[in-house]
Amino acid sequence: MARKALKLASWTSMALAASGIYLYSNKYLDPNDFGAVRVGRAVATTAVISYDYLTSLKSVPYGSEEYLQLRSKVHLRSARRLCELCCANRGTFIKVGQHLGALDYLLPEEYTSTLKVLHSQAPQSSMQEIRQVIREDLGKEIHDLFQSFDDTPLGTASLAQVHKAVLHDGRTVAVKVQHPKVRAQSSKDILLMEVLILAVKQLFPEFEFMWLVDEAKKNLPLELDFLNEGRNAEKVSQMLKHFDFLKVPRIHWDLSTERVLLMEFVDGGQVNDRDYMEKNKIDVNEDLEIRNNAANYLPQISQLLNHVPRQMLLILKTNDLLRGIEAALGTRASASSFLNMSRCCIRALAEHKKKNTCSFFRRTQISFREAFNLWQINLHELILRVKGLKLADRVLALICWLFPAPL
Repeated sequence: MARKALKLASWTSMALAASGIYLYSNKYLDPNDFGAVRVGRAVATTAVISYDYLTSLKSVPYGSEEYLQLRSKVHLRSARRLCELCCANRGTFIKVGQHLGALDYLLPEEYTSTLKVLHSQAPQSSMQEIRQVIREDLGKEIHDLFQSFDDTPLGTASLAQVHKAVLHDGRTVAVKVQHPKVRAQSSKDILLMEVLILAVKQLFPEFEFMWLVDEAKKNLPLELDFLNEGRNAEKVSQMLKHFDFLKVPRIHWDLSTERVLLMEFVDGGQVNDRDYMEKNKIDVNEDLEIRNNAANYLPQISQLLNHVPRQMLLILKTNDLLRGIEAALGTRASASSFLNMSRCCIRALAEHKKKNTCSFFRRTQISFREAFNLWQINLHELILRVKGLKLADRVLALICWLFPAPL
């Protein structure tokens, strides 16, 4: 009897082992999907980073040159460990890591430069997983829905990837498909991050990043709902319909779900692609229409923000984005995008103040202040344009020669 039981146990163990190997080799089973593995990796990485900061900087005088150099090295080591954690745990971790990599105005350069690589290292789901999501959400196989479907995605992000396809009626579409495991893991990952950040806060009281978890709690469920994304796309299309150079793809609602978004396929160029701009005869300095209309949209964006710090982050991040675009287009000297954003802020703030006052005198005062601030910006823009002219140097030299500075 004992021999039969031992034999049965042996055959069962072999069957389980063979099944595990088969599932792992065919990517049905991934150790990274186990909660214990993900939690253990995150806890271990957080502990190592915290220990590095506590011990490496302990014996060095704060603020000294040696301290600054050593702190930079600790920043870099920690950023690399954090990046490895995001790549290993994927999903929500990569999403948060991408967000951290864009906070140039808040985080040390070692972190932002290291985490920026996550924008190009998002995980790619297999075609088997893509077929599974489409089958579960749309109830049909890919070949029943599409005349052709490109296996290689056009782009891959932390939450989804996009494939080019052709419908049976000949229309070319872009199919955005959510990674199958992201939704199930997201809530657990956010809870894990919250616990870890609270633990780090106990060790380093100056560590103020709980807002990052709050943002993820609020926004991630919305980002995982592609129907919400489709509705927002239609709202933006309606808001910006008078901009001829801007195209928002049309949503195919009959083939869209919370995890699958089907939209019109549109060829175009990146906003910072100078070659594309020149090839299509788009003036990179043309800003009159945006200058006159962008102020209409800033109040609507502001309504979505509940706290002033978030509004400030929006302005700072927008400025950072505009600086990058202007650097790529070679228009940094004129600072036109930043000046236009300043005008938008002034107009939006003035409009908001006027709506919240019943006094004619107060509204007149606000209008005069608005006009004065806009005049200051126009004057500054004129000075920058004059400085950009080759003639400016010669005029300045002539003025200095005619009116030399007193000794």
